[in-house]
Amino acid sequence: MSPFSRYHFQGQRENEEVLRIIHRHWFSIAMQYSAIGFAAILLVIIFSVLPKIAPLSPDELPPVFLAFLLNTFLLFLWLYAFLIWIDYYFDIWIITNERIVNIEQKSLFNREVSELQFARIQDVTSIVDGFIPTMLNFGDVYVQTAAEETRFVFRQIPDPYTIKDMVMRLSRSSTPEEARQINAKISVGKRVA
Repeated sequence: MSPFSRYHFQGQRENEEVLRIIHRHWFSIAMQYSAIGFAAILLVIIFSVLPKIAPLSPDELPPVFLAFLLNTFLLFLWLYAFLIWIDYYFDIWIITNERIVNIEQKSLFNREVSELQFARIQDVTSIVDGFIPTMLNFGDVYVQTAAEETRFVFRQIPDPYTIKDMVMRLSRSSTPEEARQINAKISVGKRVA
């Protein structure tokens, strides 16, 4: 029994078992948050040094107005950090015993859900590119299909080689009968759910 078998998602079939739930690697969000932290520190330094470099009388530029500007900029950085977290947390790839489900959060109110049956998979490639991704073991996995959307992409996921092997193993174990049933449903225009 899979450690993920207690998880369920909308659209899950009756005998479908969740084998793996994958989020992007923590390094991708850490890099974005470090840039936000750097911008926040830079703003605080600029707004604390600005009155000393260009001394203006309180009538020209009151200190309260500078504090208001600083807090406004910091609030926008905070909101941007929140949007990054939402995007990171809600981008999910679910591997079940029957298919792959990709749930991608495009923006705060825009979500895209797509799925791929194992019988339709032709090739799986994993790419780890760069020193840090190699050291931390994260990268991309590309799943090639014969459908109109030729590639299904897992972006910046941890342990891409294991995921590639898992998808290939599940792809090989899907039976030709399943493939015929899936192709028949798609050809008559029924939604494979």
